[in-house]
Amino acid sequence: MYFSRGRVTRQAHVDIPEGTFEEEYAREGFFGRTSHLYRSHPPVDWTDIEGDLRPTALDTAALPGLKEDWIDGRVVFLQNADCKIGLCTLKEAMPWYFRNADGDEILFIHRGEGRLESDFGPMGYERGDYLVIPRGTVYRLVPTSETAVLTIEAASEVKIPDRGIVGQHALFDPAVIEAPTPGPVPEPDRAWQLKIKRADRITTVTYPHNPITTVGWRGELTIWRLNIRDIRPMMSERYHLPPSAHITWLMDKVVVCTFLPRGLEIGDPGALKVPFYHSNIDFDEVLFYHDGSFFSREGIDQGMVTFHPQGIHHGPQPGAVKAIDGKTRTDEKAVMIDTRRPLELTDAGRAASFADYWKSWQGN
Repeated sequence: MYFSRGRVTRQAHVDIPEGTFEEEYAREGFFGRTSHLYRSHPPVDWTDIEGDLRPTALDTAALPGLKEDWIDGRVVFLQNADCKIGLCTLKEAMPWYFRNADGDEILFIHRGEGRLESDFGPMGYERGDYLVIPRGTVYRLVPTSETAVLTIEAASEVKIPDRGIVGQHALFDPAVIEAPTPGPVPEPDRAWQLKIKRADRITTVTYPHNPITTVGWRGELTIWRLNIRDIRPMMSERYHLPPSAHITWLMDKVVVCTFLPRGLEIGDPGALKVPFYHSNIDFDEVLFYHDGSFFSREGIDQGMVTFHPQGIHHGPQPGAVKAIDGKTRTDEKAVMIDTRRPLELTDAGRAASFADYWKSWQGN
């Protein structure tokens, strides 16, 4: 059943009545039942917020405990039962191999380049790469330049979402995903350690040789490498698409989206060009800012993170509409992680947070 009451626009996100602010009130992360509320004041026009729902921004470079170690130096800043989101930096090759028995991993290379060695073979990595590593895979990273990695550990399998009516080649053709090929094993004739993580505890297995002994493999379960330059975002000149149009990876109760430079909605002067106000009803929303100019957020730089939990509104900050005036394209590269179950800031996440981020909407 559809209802329309009061002062509204004819189409969502287009020709919003003067003096009103549109809010999208939607279930299932923009996929489910939806209403649009037209308000006389922005829903972020607050003067104070006390409690757990206060929006948070943090600087991953300021996370306490960051050090050059793939296990002890990986700092988780947000987590729930379905995923753990963290950051790790490496300058030197990992001195041992690693196997995560707790979940699949998505490694987003924020900075640096090098080589990934694994059960499936070696492959290079570079800035802007997603490396999707299935649970139980033996691997190590060998940087050739200082590497900073956004890490997402998922309790469920990482998959490619169904693209529906736009077809399987939308966003990126699966043919651009790269997989490793077995190759020569580095330093095979010495003892190596393999560190296995299960239930967040480490078991160390020692081999008299390199644990990578694969000479061939076949099948459909392997490491994936996808660079964001090969992702071609969906665009509309006359309608502002919801974030769900940019999903890259899908897990149980978690999605990962990639925001990339794209054309703005210049085909209709009445079309909304900035993200619409919305209340996170069914998902927590995390944005990792990788590169570019983030017009909808002031004071945000590369390597920073914003966290907007379920139950609190958010949307463009003051100046966002003015900042986009006259522009025809966005210039931002960011990774968004949406979780159905609430995320919790870790102690490290709280320590790296900006206390007054919630005030950045004041002045709307």
